[in-house]
Amino acid sequence: MDSTVAITGATSGIGRTVAEAFVERGAFVAVCGRDGDRVDRTVAALNRTQNDGTAAGDDEGGPGTAWGARADVRDEFDLERFFEQVAREAGPIDVVLANAAVFHGSPGERPTDEVSYADYDDTMRTNARGVFATVAEAVPHLADGARVLVPSGSVARESTPGMGAYAVSKAAAEGVARGFAADLDATVGVVDPGLVATDLTGKERARTPESVAPLFVWAATDAPATDLDGDRVGLREWKEATR
Repeated sequence: MDSTVAITGATSGIGRTVAEAFVERGAFVAVCGRDGDRVDRTVAALNRTQNDGTAAGDDEGGPGTAWGARADVRDEFDLERFFEQVAREAGPIDVVLANAAVFHGSPGERPTDEVSYADYDDTMRTNARGVFATVAEAVPHLADGARVLVPSGSVARESTPGMGAYAVSKAAAEGVARGFAADLDATVGVVDPGLVATDLTGKERARTPESVAPLFVWAATDAPATDLDGDRVGLREWKEATR
């Protein structure tokens, strides 16, 4: 798989496992996060796994390469530098996963009427404006036929108690994706993996990030562009297409 993939919020959870899945398929995978030390450790782990031969490449090609830099999606200048560096390292970008997100408080225990203005502002700046900035700064470096993926979930469109500003931000992020889909040649869409056990959900009885990583790879590579662009794909579409 000769492609360049850029993932924000890639040091844990879904971002981390999707990065590993793409490296295993032979892609050049650029990762970023707020914590530079965690980014360095993630890159080292991804490359060490490949070099040790414990995760061989599939029939798409041999193992790829991980590369990373610190970048905070709340800062468009961080993202501008990140994508410029990715393009210098590996050329035009084929896949962008705007994955970075935050949840202030405990999922399911943060009623909207109890969210502070500071937490609301930071959640929206990271989860909604951060998606906008990620896509906007990636645009000059996108390859022909590029795909941009925005993770979301049912909280973006259903009333779910205790999800506070996070639910609001995910609805906004989906709106950002639809806006870019309408105006860009690139395919931009939402990927809904269902409930996944991550730091943001706090759920133990949920799908693992590893179990949904193939959904994101499929959305980035094989899902029909007409189904994804400006719309949402999820577990049902992936399972129907790959059964």
